Amino acid sequence: MAKLILIRHGQSLWNKLNIFTGWVDIPLSEKGIEEALKAGEDLQEVKIDRIYVSTLSRALMTGMLVMAKNKVSLAPRVVHPGENLHNDKIEGMTTPVIRSEAINERMYGALQGCNKDEVKEKHGEDQFKLWRRSYATAPPEGESLKMTGERTIPYFEKEIKPHLLDGKTVMVSAHGNSLRALIMHLDGLSEEEVCSLEIPTGQPIIYSVENKTFSKQ
Repeated sequence: MAKLILIRHGQSLWNKLNIFTGWVDIPLSEKGIEEALKAGEDLQEVKIDRIYVSTLSRALMTGMLVMAKNKVSLAPRVVHPGENLHNDKIEGMTTPVIRSEAINERMYGALQGCNKDEVKEKHGEDQFKLWRRSYATAPPEGESLKMTGERTIPYFEKEIKPHLLDGKTVMVSAHGNSLRALIMHLDGLSEEEVCSLEIPTGQPIIYSVENKTFSKQ
C-alpha cells in the first residue's frame, strides 16, 4: 500500500528565537537536527520511493537527516535540472529528491525577520492572530494561507499524487503552512477548522493511499 509521509522541518534557528521566517533561508537548530533524526528512526523501516522538499535548506536538511537513518530505502539524490549522471543504471539506484518553491513556507512579507512578540505588542493581539492564523488574511506584502494553498495544492495534484496512485511511497518535507494547506485539502477541513490546525516540527504525519482514498494513520 502506498503511503504519503508529511513532515514539517525540525526546529529552525529562527523558530527557536520566535522570529517570523517565511522564505528566509534559515537552517535547523541543534534541536531541529535531533527532531529530524528521531523522525528518521521512526521511519527507518519504511521504504521511501520519492521525496519532495521546498527550496529552503531547513526542509532539505530534514529530509536528508530522515533518510540518513533509513535502513530500507535507496540513497537520496537531489535532482538538479539538466544534470547528466553519465550512468544509465544510476537512476534506479537512488531515491529522487525534488525541490520546489510550490511547497515553500508561507511568504510572510513585511513580517519576515520580526520577532513575533514584538509584532503582537505593536499591532495588538487581534491583528496578530489574523496575520498568523486566519485563512484569507495576508500580512503586508505577504501571503495568506489561502494563497499558499493555491500554489501547494495544484502542485500536489499534478506532480505528487500520480506517484501515490501508482503505488509509490512519497515523503514531503516542507513547512507548517504549506502542510496546513495540504492537510486542509486532504482532510476536507473548513476554513474555521484549519485555523486551529497545528503541525508539530519533526513529527511524521502518515496517510495510507488505497483506491484513490487518503486515510490518515
